[in-house]
Amino acid sequence: MLQTAITPFHQQLNSPLTKKEINVLQINLGKRCNLACNHCHVEASPKRTEELTPEICQQLITLIERFPEIKTVDLTGGAPEMNYGFKPLVEAARKASKQVIVRSNLTIYFVEGFEDLPDFFAQHQVKIVASLPCYLADNVDKMRGDGVFDQSIKALQWLNKIGYGQNPDLVLDLVYNPPLPNGEDFSLTPAQENLEKAYKTFLVEKFDIRFNHLFTITNIPVGRTKFHLERKQLYSSYLHFLESHFNANTIDGLMCREQLSIDYLGNIYDCDFNQMMNLPAKTSNGEKLTVSKLLEVGSLDIIYEIQTAEYCYGCTAGCGSSCGGAISIN
Repeated sequence: MLQTAITPFHQQLNSPLTKKEINVLQINLGKRCNLACNHCHVEASPKRTEELTPEICQQLITLIERFPEIKTVDLTGGAPEMNYGFKPLVEAARKASKQVIVRSNLTIYFVEGFEDLPDFFAQHQVKIVASLPCYLADNVDKMRGDGVFDQSIKALQWLNKIGYGQNPDLVLDLVYNPPLPNGEDFSLTPAQENLEKAYKTFLVEKFDIRFNHLFTITNIPVGRTKFHLERKQLYSSYLHFLESHFNANTIDGLMCREQLSIDYLGNIYDCDFNQMMNLPAKTSNGEKLTVSKLLEVGSLDIIYEIQTAEYCYGCTAGCGSSCGGAISIN
């Protein structure tokens, strides 16, 4: 069937998508990872070598120290823990009284040289947001690799043992991603609140595991997810599906509005997806931004309009999708 063209995302809105005051720095430290998940929008893997440099790391530490309006430093990758600068950034951010989030794949704790991470996280009260795309072993291993589910369960039990998910200062959140579609029977993420209850019941009864919150995150057609959809000749159909479920109520809560996404080279983007698609953030006069430019100007709030693309429908479909899970309940 001949499909109509996707409506450009900016035309879907009644006004430009604009920044609010910046209070989150999301830093992608690099593409090194001990896994190579089939839905990874970063295309991270053990073979990747791109990572933060000492120069950019120091610039980021200066940025964190200089701007009190930064409330949260959100560290991602790859496996962020494997990339240069991870611990210095955690330590600098906590010293500056920022909340620190690490987006962890859990299995990294069993890699030689990284066994100290759980205790390091607890020492610095790092909030862990951990990927567990399903509570069933077969589904997780299909997405992330053989044996990943079992290691993830052991890691969660380890974190529980040192207080995560139970001590209010040691927050452990999990992330659900739906399986990649193999046909046009697309579906949105399930209701977050109901799925969280199901996760908690299953993990407590089966493994005596406790956690704080579950975040449901839509598969955005970027990186390996995009390649999968293209191989299955589903990319256009999936975009139409997302567009058809556009929800204007999600716009106010989009993560791109209050954050800066920074890559390992110090370039600045509105979100991690734009970063992977090389769509940089720009000032009102069209200038691309870097961390050094922010330090030179002395302000985080020099972006007016957010750069958008057709994959933005993934963050605004149904209840919406952000790094903190669903945005809207309607």
